[in-house]
Amino acid sequence: MDARERYANKLATVATKDIQRSAVYDAEGWVRTMFDRAEERDMRVVQVMGSQITLPIERKFASLESVQTYVDAVLALDWIAATWSEAGRAITVRARSGSAAAHYERDTATIAVPLHRGNKAWALRELVILHELAHHFGNEDEPQHGGPFVDRYITLVGEIIGSEAGFVLRATMAESGIRIG
Repeated sequence: MDARERYANKLATVATKDIQRSAVYDAEGWVRTMFDRAEERDMRVVQVMGSQITLPIERKFASLESVQTYVDAVLALDWIAATWSEAGRAITVRARSGSAAAHYERDTATIAVPLHRGNKAWALRELVILHELAHHFGNEDEPQHGGPFVDRYITLVGEIIGSEAGFVLRATMAESGIRIG
């Protein structure tokens, strides 16, 4: 392998590194906390970047079966099928051992969801499932949490949960310095 090939391989590795991963998780965690507090306090009006926003209600799920029904319904939406070719590929939802994070398995088109952490079903919620769906609709050659992923995720949240939720997520990601698109 000559110097040019080594340099090309190095560039390819850098291009697919997931350098935004922790920033995306941090921003998403902040947004989930905002939704949780709005629900706990029954106060849906929040201030975000100088704008007053009424947060829509985020769906929570009671079981893996209800998550599977939700995922199937999202995949069946006409605009989803028209936007992403992977929408035609069925997804399986399964329980994930451990409680740290949900994840998407590209080779089997599976969303693995932890059922509990500290007696709380934190991952059985719409924001988490839409995050994993954004992975499903992505290209395997792109960084997992890169700009195209973030754009898909924000689009899904804005169109499915509501434009206010999409605005909050976009503003939080932008404020965190996360590349979108």
